[in-house]
Amino acid sequence: MRILTCGFIGLGLIGGSIAKAVRSAVPDAHMLAYDVNEASLKLALEEKVIDKICPAIDASFGSCDYIFLCAPVSHNAENLLALKEHLSPHTILTDVGSVKTDIHRHIGALGLDSRFIGGHPMAGSERFGYQNSKASLLENAYYILTPTDSVPEAALNRFRDLVKSFGAIPLVLSYEEHDYVTAAISHLPHVIAASLVNLVRESDSKEGVMKMIAAGGFKDITRIASSSPAMWQQICLTNTENISKLLRDYIKSLTDILVCLDYRAEDALYDFFDKARSYRESFIDAPSGPLKAEYVFTVDIADKPGAISAIASLLALHNVSIKNIGINHNREFAEGALRIEFYDKTAIEKAIEVMSEHGYKLHTKN
Repeated sequence: MRILTCGFIGLGLIGGSIAKAVRSAVPDAHMLAYDVNEASLKLALEEKVIDKICPAIDASFGSCDYIFLCAPVSHNAENLLALKEHLSPHTILTDVGSVKTDIHRHIGALGLDSRFIGGHPMAGSERFGYQNSKASLLENAYYILTPTDSVPEAALNRFRDLVKSFGAIPLVLSYEEHDYVTAAISHLPHVIAASLVNLVRESDSKEGVMKMIAAGGFKDITRIASSSPAMWQQICLTNTENISKLLRDYIKSLTDILVCLDYRAEDALYDFFDKARSYRESFIDAPSGPLKAEYVFTVDIADKPGAISAIASLLALHNVSIKNIGINHNREFAEGALRIEFYDKTAIEKAIEVMSEHGYKLHTKN
């Protein structure tokens, strides 16, 4: 039986997470990788996630069943050119970029249409690099596939099965539809979040009162503004047409709301918020897609030394892992003072059970 061989060009957060997912799903797979960051490669080798470090994009990649292009998208053209001469007839190329039009054009120009399946795992983190990668990053996340028209159906089905083995949810779209959809639910929200943060930055007093009390809703809707500016610069420059079109639509909607405010149009304002609430509540509550489920609650704690460590110790004693923990100084969210975030539904349910049994007052976010 043929051993699955996977190659990685780039082994950062997403590339590393896919490599770890492959290792978990297919333990005997042969894995090789090239990255300009030698430390990441050495760590992956030490962790036995990969079997071989490639010093360059060379003939070693000719043995691959799949090659994952996980380097910055600005390097796709040169990396594809370097790979082309080494590809075997059975190799399938795929990528992980959040914009697909550009890579599909490069593939077409190089005559590689019959061996390319675009890929976009709808997963990520504000953290970067291989050291923050994990196989679970892909679990229950949509993994969009954008095959070319000339990719054999059998090849697409095999790759779809591999994606399923990661615990991800494969969804096949054309690359044009992908770019329009992601512009609406991922790219535009990042532009809006950054613009909101910059608005507050420019409107704040010298004393920084807005920054000081910013919490709750403002932090929730602007969290993604902490993402890599270089990455989002490139996304805006490669999916420009779609983002621009949707941004114009969004500006028009803001103008309509401005008119409602100026004329104090009570019914129109109510309808605006009601339609948004109804549609938002219809979203699937799962850790996939652009709006990931958050497993969070806040808890009232006594203002005394050791209160936070007592909670952390209690949860650790019951094997509950905490993803993030922080103090809500102004108690804006619910009545709690400590905000605790968990990795999944099982963890938060266990935490609620344990802490409720020990008399803690919890406030879940609905």
